[in-house]
Amino acid sequence: MKFLDQCKLFVAAGAGGDGCVSFRREKYVAFGGPDGGDGGKGGSVWVEAVEGLNTLIDYRYKQHFQAQRGIHGMGRNRTGAQGEEIVLQVPIGTQIFEEDQETLIADLTETGQRVLLAEGGSGGWGNLRFKSAVNQAPRRFNPGLEGDERWIWLRLKLIADAGLVGLPNAGKSTFLSAVSAARPKIADYPFTTLTPQLGVVSLGPGSSFVLADIPGLIEGAADGAGIGTRFLGHIERCAVLLHLIDCTQDDPGEAYRVIREELAAYGAGLEDKPEILALNKTDALNEELVEEQSRLLQEASGKAPLLVSGATGEGVQDVLSILYSVVMETRQSEKAAIEAAARIESGEDESWTP
Repeated sequence: MKFLDQCKLFVAAGAGGDGCVSFRREKYVAFGGPDGGDGGKGGSVWVEAVEGLNTLIDYRYKQHFQAQRGIHGMGRNRTGAQGEEIVLQVPIGTQIFEEDQETLIADLTETGQRVLLAEGGSGGWGNLRFKSAVNQAPRRFNPGLEGDERWIWLRLKLIADAGLVGLPNAGKSTFLSAVSAARPKIADYPFTTLTPQLGVVSLGPGSSFVLADIPGLIEGAADGAGIGTRFLGHIERCAVLLHLIDCTQDDPGEAYRVIREELAAYGAGLEDKPEILALNKTDALNEELVEEQSRLLQEASGKAPLLVSGATGEGVQDVLSILYSVVMETRQSEKAAIEAAARIESGEDESWTP
């Protein structure tokens, strides 16, 4: 399945059905009066977050969605049927923007969340609505109202607990395949990963988290070099970042600097997220060279890196344990903040005063 994380759509709700002009015509019933029914409401357009999707590829070849118009009213006081609505199903983590790509309409982060994008037009009144004491045979009706229509942007940001960052060929895909059931493409050339990958890391019963791997960054990615920073949005929701450095390269300190500068240039708070620094591919060098590379990286970053090897599994469990503890701590802090805000809003927290 191809990966698509951004698309532009046109959505239009259905117009309401027209009201009806009709009079009762029945044998032996004189002056039956008006009996024109109302038109039905036009169908609306909704968007809903569902499980089982991780791409917007369904909207690659169809970008226009028009809901059904309401049925016109009919005689004998019959109201027209409502137009059939449209529900656009999107992956969890999809954001909906206005046409300017800046105004956020909704952020769908939970299964079953629904948002109304375009409301159907109201049905028109039939002539029965206009009957009065001075006008007992009205020939007036109302046409149905037009439905809403708009251009929107869908932007997918994958839901993951931890994210992998690093230069191309830093061993991110190998690490992801070693700790989860994900099977990303692995090769000995740069940019083997062209789309984000997700893997579920299990540390035992009830202890698991989602790890995201994005394509490698290079210097100047914020200005469009390489694949650019297009996929960095997929780690905006992560609680912690795992920064992998290839220990076989000449200057690990420079590699660290490049990634940190690109994260800062992208913004969205990525540079402020908790970071676990690890020196990867330690199985490719002897112990003395690994210690030297670790020393150079520590001088550049100001913290001692963890030594790991995705290929042999050395040090992997230690890294996963640290990642899991940071994820749980961050999620608990976020949950506590949300609960505190809810108590303040409901007035249950008496300690808070304006």
